[in-house]
Amino acid sequence: MSEQRTGKATAELFERVILRRLGAADPDVLVGPQHGVDVGVVRVAGDVAMALTTDPVFVVPTYGWHRAAWFAVHILASDASTSGLPLRWMAVDLNLPPETTDDELTALWDAFHEACERLGIAVVTGHTARYDGCAWPMVGGATCMALGPADAYVTPTMARPGDRIVVTKGAAIEATALFAATFPDRLVAGIGADAVRRADALFEQMTVVPEARIASAFGLRDRGVTSMHDATEGGVLGGLLEVAVASNVGMSIDLDAIPIRSEVRAVCDHVGIDPYVSISEGTLIATVVPGRADEYVRALAGEGIEAAVVGRVTERSSGRPVARGGEERPLTHPGLDPFWAAFGAWAAGTEAPPR
Repeated sequence: MSEQRTGKATAELFERVILRRLGAADPDVLVGPQHGVDVGVVRVAGDVAMALTTDPVFVVPTYGWHRAAWFAVHILASDASTSGLPLRWMAVDLNLPPETTDDELTALWDAFHEACERLGIAVVTGHTARYDGCAWPMVGGATCMALGPADAYVTPTMARPGDRIVVTKGAAIEATALFAATFPDRLVAGIGADAVRRADALFEQMTVVPEARIASAFGLRDRGVTSMHDATEGGVLGGLLEVAVASNVGMSIDLDAIPIRSEVRAVCDHVGIDPYVSISEGTLIATVVPGRADEYVRALAGEGIEAAVVGRVTERSSGRPVARGGEERPLTHPGLDPFWAAFGAWAAGTEAPPR
């Protein structure tokens, strides 16, 4: 019995409760629900496929409506974009707190519309209401859809032995940015204004849409990028394991090769969380055919996106070692992301003393 109460369901709970009950069987479902897989894929006509992803609408008014709506949209768009297919549509359900004013709704939706428009996403249906019992930041849910050739999408199930593993931007991007955006003054007292300014600037990096679009142009499947995954809860190490499990492969990871920005290290050390297993929306994990990984890293760098080759995909029988300083340990899932407990403690003013 899982003791988890917040954050995503564990793999065990997801398999036991959700995966055994998925409604009617349908041969046009090309990729169904799987733990750690960002999208489902369905055949909609002949050789045309649609990738879909659903997430909460996560809005924090204290970030400002423009920033908050941008992040809410990119959470959804990021997952859909990891399919490699062009983003097209979104369905949005807003279940708002009853105290939300018409002016606040207008400001929120104007910003939501602008973020979708910039990504080329059309909002096609939804529901908008105020209800008792609803509260920020989880104020509904939405589904984002991408459309393209049925032989052109990728998912985390498609990594292959021999592929190289690329990680963009580094670890704990989201954890760092959200702490800086939410508790700037308290962080300044602990790590200094410059580190907090740089940590706050990571807010606009909490998306993988740019690097997923670069991958699509670079080439997918046999031509280049074989799988993509957005490293959210569980961080980079959790995301790597999800890809390995989804593809039933082994991995060999060089922990020191995973980028850790100085501001990320400062914030994570101060609040007492491990950056390698902390939530990192904005970090893309991609597997790339041998011989093209460095080329993909250069393509990303050409668009101003830092990335590094951090390991390789192996046969499942080779295990999943994570190497650091001459020592190895197995790649395991961290369980409940440490961000939630730390963030909740800071929000309640009961955080532990800095380490």
